[in-house]
Amino acid sequence: MATVLVDTDSGNLHSAKKAFQRMADETGAGRVLVTSRPEDVARADRLVLPGDGAFAACKAQLAERTGLLEALEEAVKIRARPFLGICVGMQMMATTGHEHTDTAGFGWIAGEVTRIPTGDTALKVPHMGWNDLVIDRPHPVLEGIGTGAHAYFVHSYHFRTDQPAQRLAWCDYGSQITAIVGTDNMIGTQFHPEKSQRAGLRLIANFLEWTP
Repeated sequence: MATVLVDTDSGNLHSAKKAFQRMADETGAGRVLVTSRPEDVARADRLVLPGDGAFAACKAQLAERTGLLEALEEAVKIRARPFLGICVGMQMMATTGHEHTDTAGFGWIAGEVTRIPTGDTALKVPHMGWNDLVIDRPHPVLEGIGTGAHAYFVHSYHFRTDQPAQRLAWCDYGSQITAIVGTDNMIGTQFHPEKSQRAGLRLIANFLEWTP
């Protein structure tokens, strides 16, 4: 078995690979591979799309790699491989992102990525640091993670889903900020599970054992 972390050159993947490999070793989930090769994506048993930076830049980096977007679409939407998007990688699942310029996302979960509306000058954007999760709906990847669990966020934009049932969790940062989305074989976290200590490692382990 192989879990592929898709490399878009949008951030340092060292901590993500380390966390995923640690939990893969503990759960017997096999090897973890960081790659941008479409053929590796096509063969993966599970896919993770991490991401840092701006929505449009992440989409452009994916599109620059010949065949990568097509391989992702085939693996996730047609072959139903379990998929986890992290931070901007989660936002890519949306219909449209509005960071700097309007950019089409994957369209896997209907909704838009918009700037965080704090309404409070004491709350700075980007939203950076620890926050408590509020779980809206149960999900196998959230087993053992309840409301009040701590997660580490770094972002200025968040995912507004069209279907409330596809928002699995949120956090309070001047308003309800989407923290986790999910549907079918896909789930995404706005926070970084690899930096979220106990809750994050539990989520990674759950994902590696998840059979949608």
